[in-house]
Amino acid sequence: MSVIIFAESTDGKVKKNAFEAVTYGKKTAELMGTSCKAFTLGLAENANELGAYGAEEVYNISDEVFNNFDSQLFTRAIADVFNQLGGTILILANTAMGKSLTGRLSVKLDAGCVSGASGLPQNNAGFQVPKSVYSGKAKALYNISSDKKIISLMGNAIKPEKTGSAVDVKSLSVNIGTPAIKVISRKTVSGIVPLPEASLVVSAGRGLKDPSNWGIVEELASELGATTACSRPVADSGWRPHHEHVGQTGVAIRPTLYIALGISGAIQHLAGVNNSKVIVVINKDPEAPFFKAADYGIVGDVFDVVPRLIESVKKFKASH
Repeated sequence: MSVIIFAESTDGKVKKNAFEAVTYGKKTAELMGTSCKAFTLGLAENANELGAYGAEEVYNISDEVFNNFDSQLFTRAIADVFNQLGGTILILANTAMGKSLTGRLSVKLDAGCVSGASGLPQNNAGFQVPKSVYSGKAKALYNISSDKKIISLMGNAIKPEKTGSAVDVKSLSVNIGTPAIKVISRKTVSGIVPLPEASLVVSAGRGLKDPSNWGIVEELASELGATTACSRPVADSGWRPHHEHVGQTGVAIRPTLYIALGISGAIQHLAGVNNSKVIVVINKDPEAPFFKAADYGIVGDVFDVVPRLIESVKKFKASH
C-alpha cells in the first residue's frame, strides 16, 4: 500500500506542478499511514529533488520514447509502474497532460478518480476529496470507495513544501508495447511560467481596443514577474494566442494575484479565474460585473491607470 505520484517533466526537468503533487502525496501518505513514492518518465534531470518535497523513493523510466507525450503509451507505463510499486493511490497534476491521462488510467486500473482536486483528502467518513464545483461557486466532497484511487491536483491548490532532502533516483523498466504515434515535430511556448502554474497573472480584454496596445499589458506583467492572459473575445479575434485564453472554455487558473484590465467579467470568464486568491479589476465602466467578484477595483481608463501603476511598481522595486 503506497501513495504513488507521477511527476511530469517538461523539457527534461520536473517543475512546480510536480513538486506540488509530491507535497500533496506526502501529506496524503501521512493521512493514510503509508509511504510516498514518485516517478518520472523520460528525461528528468532534477528528479532527485522530488525527495526534498516528500518522496521517500524516486524512480525514472529513462526510455527516450517518453520524451514526447503519447497518452496511450503513458497510460500503459504509468499503470505498470503503479502496480509494480504496490500503489493504492495515484496522484498527478491536473495539467493538459494530466487531464488526458486521468480517465484512461481510471479505466485501466479500475480505480475511482477525482479530477481537479482543490485540497487534501479527508479520511473520517470514507476517503473524501474536495473539489470546486459550479464554476468555483461551491465546493463538494467526492467519496472514492474503490480499492485503487486516482487524484489529479489543480495547479496552485497546495504550496510546495520542502520537508527532506534529495534522494538517489532508481531505474525501472516497463512493458509498454509498440508506440502507435510518431512525433514528427513539437512546438511549445517557452520562457514564461505556464498559466496553470503562475502565481501572478495580468490579463486583458477588449477594453485594450487594439492588439497594438498590448505593450502596456506586457510591461506591467514584466515588472511584476507575471504571466499574461486574455479573455476569449481577444483570443478569438486573433489579438493573442489561444493558450493565453482563461475562462470556462479556456484555461482555469488559481493564481495568488489576478489583475484584469478592460475585462467586463462575463460569467464564462469568471468561471476560470474566480479561485484566484486576490482579484484586482481595472475598468472604466463602474457597472462592469467583474467588480462584484473583485477584491480591489479601480474605476478608470486602463490607458491612464496602467502606466501610472507601472511607474509605481518601478519606484517600489527601486526602493526595495
